[in-house]
Amino acid sequence: MKVARFSNGAEPRFGIVDGPELVVLEGHPLVAGYQTTGERIPLKEVKLLAPTIPSKIVCIGKNFADHAAEIGEEVTEEPLIFFKPSSAIVGHGDAIVIPPQSKQVELEAELCLVIGKLAKNVSEEKALDYLWGVTIANDVTARDLQFGDGQWARSKGFDTFCPLGPWVETEFVPDGQVIESRINGEVRQNVAISEMVHKIPFIISYVSKNMTLLPGDIILTGSPAGISVIKAGDIIECEVEGIGILSNPVA
Repeated sequence: MKVARFSNGAEPRFGIVDGPELVVLEGHPLVAGYQTTGERIPLKEVKLLAPTIPSKIVCIGKNFADHAAEIGEEVTEEPLIFFKPSSAIVGHGDAIVIPPQSKQVELEAELCLVIGKLAKNVSEEKALDYLWGVTIANDVTARDLQFGDGQWARSKGFDTFCPLGPWVETEFVPDGQVIESRINGEVRQNVAISEMVHKIPFIISYVSKNMTLLPGDIILTGSPAGISVIKAGDIIECEVEGIGILSNPVA
């Protein structure tokens, strides 16, 4: 089931994607469940919003060996955790804005986990029970600032540097699906999620043992190799098999 957060001139609402339409829900599905209003709205008539506004954006760095190698780093024995501010989030169709501070902004398409209930000290065996679903994220990075600063907060945290969407897929079973990114239709990344160094259940468990995860929080699971510079005028597409396509222009 694909659950979208959207606006059509009123307050943000949630709906289940049913072909070309949205079946509107009564409230937030993590609070009110999936009770519907009976209203159906064509997808083409709504603005898709980021499917969640989390209390925190947890990111896992260097989780694909080829990506670690392309930035001159080594894979870590334990997951490398860093954060983005929630102010970096934009939705499907929103612009990624290049900041004047950077001359080298790059895309990083990633599978994004959306937590469904409070998670603390979760075992790896039960980790998937705490998952609401998955979506797609673009961990946009000012690469020159990342290495110039010596830490990652500024380079990862600019406004618009976390496109998210287009919706949450609640029935995603990790099974080698491909993560792909494209710039103006040209493929830049194309790697199976099975190539992750640290797998999804372990990531959820590990993060929950270091901080409490709240409903709606997200975990970006790492970028495959193929990171590429983006510039104003580009159209960026990030796709994960079984979820959909997250598309954003660059301004």
